[in-house]
Amino acid sequence: MSENIPKNTLKAFGKWLSNTPVAWHESSINSASMQFVDLIAVMIPGSKEEVTQNVYSTVKYWGDGKSTLIGFKNKLSAPWAALVNGTAAHALDFDDNFDPAKAHASAVLIPSILALAEINNSSGIQCIDAYICGLQIMGKTGQGLNPFHRNRGWHATATIGAIGATAACSRLLKLNHKQASYALSISTSMAAGFMSQFGTMAKPLHAGLAAKSGILSASLAKNEITAGLNTLDGINGMNRLMIGPDYKTLKDSIKKPEHGQTLIFDKENIGSPLHIDFYGFRVKRFPNCGSAHRAMDLMLNLKNKFNLTPEKVQKIIVTAPVSHLNNLMHHRPKNAMEAKFSMEFAIALILESGACKLGDFAESKILSSQIISIYNKITLIAENKSEIEIPTKVNVLLNDGTTIEDETFFPVGSKKIPFSTSEYWEKFSDCSKDLIKNNKYIEIVNKLQNLANLERISSLMDNLRDY
Repeated sequence: MSENIPKNTLKAFGKWLSNTPVAWHESSINSASMQFVDLIAVMIPGSKEEVTQNVYSTVKYWGDGKSTLIGFKNKLSAPWAALVNGTAAHALDFDDNFDPAKAHASAVLIPSILALAEINNSSGIQCIDAYICGLQIMGKTGQGLNPFHRNRGWHATATIGAIGATAACSRLLKLNHKQASYALSISTSMAAGFMSQFGTMAKPLHAGLAAKSGILSASLAKNEITAGLNTLDGINGMNRLMIGPDYKTLKDSIKKPEHGQTLIFDKENIGSPLHIDFYGFRVKRFPNCGSAHRAMDLMLNLKNKFNLTPEKVQKIIVTAPVSHLNNLMHHRPKNAMEAKFSMEFAIALILESGACKLGDFAESKILSSQIISIYNKITLIAENKSEIEIPTKVNVLLNDGTTIEDETFFPVGSKKIPFSTSEYWEKFSDCSKDLIKNNKYIEIVNKLQNLANLERISSLMDNLRDY
């Protein structure tokens, strides 16, 4: 190992965060900017969701501050703003996925960055820089813990997300390498969240809690709170405690790493490859769990190609990686939160209507006889292989005896089939235009289009308050 690279993982991560110059390629800056567009798009309607309103009702008396709550009149202190906005970001499950961490990255990073940036009078490019750096550490941490960390039931958005948000906030606060290392260590004490919360209000709350943890951890370290530096990969480190006693056996068993996930924390090449460019994101085309999206794309393609209707279909077989189907545990959903984690609802909705929009998660649609009648036609088959080893397949048997099928490794919105710039803005319009007055809508779009050039991020946030 190079003499310049600390042997300790947290020290190495902290040094990278404090020493890396702000010299990102234009493509990286543009990519980060579009994730701000995507995330703010879903935060706007997400702020109206019951879970977000309930979180706000809980914290609104706990201290005014300088940080905007998107969609609300008053401002709060940064941790509470990050909690509310992070919850809004994930409330609709319409925010992006980030494969190295197996987590929803932007829903954690951006709320923490925006809340802290308003206090610090940070610029647009400083926010983008913090996002790129936070994403990098989030990804590198995820590669040291996954896939087994998430496959064993930890919600990585909550656990690894707290560390990623802390990295972003450490960068924004310009912490020195010791402070940044301690901040990351402190965040491991706040890293918690189980997948058993999927389909409940606690699931989007996880994103808010992780965003809040990022601000707290970095701010505590800035004020000289110290912490142990073996909390990632020491004897009692996060890797062993949050994977299991068979950690070493699992690490040695990996022959074909998925998304760079080796159960090794990479200290030699922390900034390489740059994750925002190399891995990109899975931006969501549909407002539900991304584990259903490969199958939904296939079902939509088959419906359009063969003019399918429920009456023409006898049976639908969906074959997918077990990790995907484990996330889709609600087979007969009764409400919107459960429906977002139901493959049956997703497939039935696409077959019945040819679309999946925010309005489709109304209880009247979820409990409609037309949708429920399709469930008995659907069979799910879980393959005990990773998502990079096997595609998702959809096989449809028609009433006339014809069989049609299709398969894919990549959903629309992934790096292989990326959103165009126009598709990002179409999603932004679909999510927000009906909720924002026209003059404010135009101003928000203008600010987002020039995010990297904003002198103060507050010029954007002022338009997102009480729209």
